[in-house]
Amino acid sequence: MNPLQLKLARSSVAVAIASFVLSFTVSAIAQSNASQRMDDMPGMGANMSGPKSKEDASNKAAPTTPPKERTKKKKPQSTAAPMDHGQMQGMPGMKGGSSDMKDMPGMKGGSSDMKDMPGMKGGGSDMKDMPGMSMGSMPGMGPMQGGSPPPDARDPDAYANGMPKMPMSGMDMADDERYGRILVNELEYAKARDARGQNLNLEVWYGGDYNKLWIKAEGERRSGRLDAFRTEALWDHAIATFWSTQLGVRHDNGGGGRSRSWLAFGVQGLAPYWFETEATAYVGSGGALAARLELRYDLLLTQKWILQPKLETNFYSKNDPQRGIGSGLSDMELGVRLRYEVTRQFAPYIGVTWSKKFGNTAAYARQAGERVRDTQIVAGVRLWF
Repeated sequence: MNPLQLKLARSSVAVAIASFVLSFTVSAIAQSNASQRMDDMPGMGANMSGPKSKEDASNKAAPTTPPKERTKKKKPQSTAAPMDHGQMQGMPGMKGGSSDMKDMPGMKGGSSDMKDMPGMKGGGSDMKDMPGMSMGSMPGMGPMQGGSPPPDARDPDAYANGMPKMPMSGMDMADDERYGRILVNELEYAKARDARGQNLNLEVWYGGDYNKLWIKAEGERRSGRLDAFRTEALWDHAIATFWSTQLGVRHDNGGGGRSRSWLAFGVQGLAPYWFETEATAYVGSGGALAARLELRYDLLLTQKWILQPKLETNFYSKNDPQRGIGSGLSDMELGVRLRYEVTRQFAPYIGVTWSKKFGNTAAYARQAGERVRDTQIVAGVRLWF
């Protein structure tokens, strides 16, 4: 090694030794200052270590174990002395330990006794002395129970801010809307063996989901003469999901006899297996009673082709010779119509009907030279709007 290199090596060793000595000196000074600050705190002097236990004294008195007899290394113990909370009596308001806070302002008797705090007499639940916390002194806050409201109390509709109730466009419930429809079930040409004519079955209704005005009209015209015509005006009231009651009047005319009126009451709806059902009872003048039953069923062959069977029958309690009606089961009609729905509103159809008269009604028909049984070929249109 040449002299220059030797000189550089010696300089490096000297710098390292000086750095080590300087860092050790700085750490010692910092530790000394920290311990001095802890000693200056009241109640945090040398007594913080607390009384030494007998075990510590015995450990100091025992001789040191020779290195050869040591079999296990002991874990290094912390040099920090345990804090004795009993030595904190010197702190203000901490006499008798942390649980004794009687000398703190407003904290006599422990933290649960706050009688001396302003407005906290009798514990935290008694706030009568706190300013502005008397229920009787607050404006508009009289006794909480009983009694009449003050004269200046708000009226029940005060949240409306004086605005009157009025309908809001677009905010109505669906069951408040009103709807109407004209449904022509049958508008057809009929050809029988001895006669030909036209048949009409019409329904008109208007109203909401629960109450409607319902008008029904059904009649026949044969050989240019009105054979029979029935008109009903009913109040329809929903009583179930698919059922409603109907109350109103019925009027009969045509057939060569005098007209007649009835009080009508019945039910209308969708029976199980999707049978459209109408069952109505009638009360006429002189104690005459009548009943009518009609059943319909729509059998969808396709989305456009629909086959509709229909059954209609009538009952009467008394004979009416002028109108050719006898007591008991008067007549029955069974029909089948096949329609094609060009649209839902327009559907032409063809079909056939069979009718028969019973009892005294059949006897009256024979006397008038009419058939008791009849078959008709029908063609017409079903529409609604």
